[in-house]
Amino acid sequence: MSDSTSRLTFVYDGWDGYHRSIVNAVASLTPEQLAFKGSADMRSVGELALHISDGRVDWFSRIAAPGSNELKAEIEQRPLFNTANPDKLVVWLEKTWEMVAATLAQWTVEDLAVTYDHRYQGKVYIVSRQWTVWRIMAHDIHHGGQLSELLAMQGMLPLELTLLGGHLTEPPQRTIDPAE
Repeated sequence: MSDSTSRLTFVYDGWDGYHRSIVNAVASLTPEQLAFKGSADMRSVGELALHISDGRVDWFSRIAAPGSNELKAEIEQRPLFNTANPDKLVVWLEKTWEMVAATLAQWTVEDLAVTYDHRYQGKVYIVSRQWTVWRIMAHDIHHGGQLSELLAMQGMLPLELTLLGGHLTEPPQRTIDPAE
């Protein structure tokens, strides 16, 4: 396997496009749109965006991802976060994505085998970096879908998250030989 195909940026290609789709969906929202909830016991649009970001930091700090400890310290020091402010949400989404992108650029497939102990409900699990990275990618996709649904309930159709499936990156095109 070549160095470029063993890098996690190759393995997880496309996640960056999905992240960009989330950012684009949130960036132009009003405080009222960000405060919208499907029901009283659900997260608002803005709370979902913050949850996506904070989830990245929470789990990536467990695997000693580049920059994760600094972001975790920032979370611990920040006052109550205004989830109705699109600019602040976008900044935080971007900061946490920079951590994910640095991890994917620096680590190789072999780095995914590293494990750590995770305590949950009285049990200790041996968790790999692979499991954790997959968990957070799935977390982004799951909550990005919820975000899309909440926006649709408000009459908005975030095309990137719905019809385009979160894919901002277009695959290369094959040149068709007219003689064929």
